[in-house]
Amino acid sequence: RRVHGGIVSFSSAIMSRAFLSKMSRLSRVSSVAHRAMGSHKLQLMRRHFVTSSIRYDRPASAEEATAEPKGVIHVGNSTVQIGNAPCSWGTLEFDGFKADRVDYTKMLDELVATGYTGTELGDWGFMPTDPFKLKEELEQRGITMVGAFHPVFLKDESRWQKGIDGALQIARLLAAVATPEHQPFLVLSDENGKDPSRRLNAGRITPELGLTAEQMNTFAKGANLIAAAVKDETGLPLAFHHHCAGFIETPDEITRFLDATDPDLVNLVLDTGHFVFGSADKSPQRYIDFMNQFKNRIPYLHFKDCHAEIARQAQQLNWDYFKAVEKGVFCELGIGCVDFKAIAEWLRTANYNGWITVEQDVLPGMGNPKDCAQRNRDYIRSVLNG
Repeated sequence: RRVHGGIVSFSSAIMSRAFLSKMSRLSRVSSVAHRAMGSHKLQLMRRHFVTSSIRYDRPASAEEATAEPKGVIHVGNSTVQIGNAPCSWGTLEFDGFKADRVDYTKMLDELVATGYTGTELGDWGFMPTDPFKLKEELEQRGITMVGAFHPVFLKDESRWQKGIDGALQIARLLAAVATPEHQPFLVLSDENGKDPSRRLNAGRITPELGLTAEQMNTFAKGANLIAAAVKDETGLPLAFHHHCAGFIETPDEITRFLDATDPDLVNLVLDTGHFVFGSADKSPQRYIDFMNQFKNRIPYLHFKDCHAEIARQAQQLNWDYFKAVEKGVFCELGIGCVDFKAIAEWLRTANYNGWITVEQDVLPGMGNPKDCAQRNRDYIRSVLNG
């Protein structure tokens, strides 16, 4: 094998699986990035992508052949990597929570300093939207882009096209900064908090507040269409984020949604805190049973805790969703009622191989985000032994 001017030539007709995988990813990145960056930047990115991690002018060393991505933790027969998200630094998608945002460079620096190896994108514009600049920021810190949250009011068909356009804008950026080891998730969600009945009753949803069968089919059709558009153009996977104050909150609603969507297009990011807050039954067995039932449709996990006493107050005092968040219903890991040790036991036998992203909605006055991130990482280390 020889490298001439950045172009790989082969003396053998047999190409390695690793090379084919890498070049396939390069082709995908090139096709979706043309509209987002100039040809000069794309050429530089292509040259770096081909030569940065594996040199093809020599056989791979034994260490390279067996090397794992940075930060991999073995939990029984599962392998996980741990990321964090901009919301843990107070960057939430809701208009009322957008003041006093931390700069993305500080957020990423603190994320790395506290032991995480992956991040989500945050709101569009929080991190650079220039693919070359974003890739540079990630690579210089050794961070993987795990995914990006995209809310769409799926109940209303008139919102679908805008939702597709926004999803593709995000997906093109994600594809341009993808690594050979991970395809970022387009994390689709309802436009949570938009419907007053759902916002005012988050954490205590009753069946009559839910979607009818016809409405659920419409909702699911919109999710399928967005997932198909993202997959067709970028090849990226879509994972739906159930969320309190949206129409997919309770375990029953999540089940109905999964039953109504195409498993080849739409899967689930299981968020532990939202699941527990949205469930009348907050026992560990409830979410472990759910995770077993839909194990094959959960490629991505969010670790979020739920403060039992604040959740109880929200129910008794009829707080809306935003009041509950402001009061700290989503607390540091290990303080709330989510049984992460039970989830660790689930991981040991689940053959789950993917990312776990920590999400703690740290708003101004709720603590120092870096300190919270460190304690959350330390807690995960104590539970997962890594």
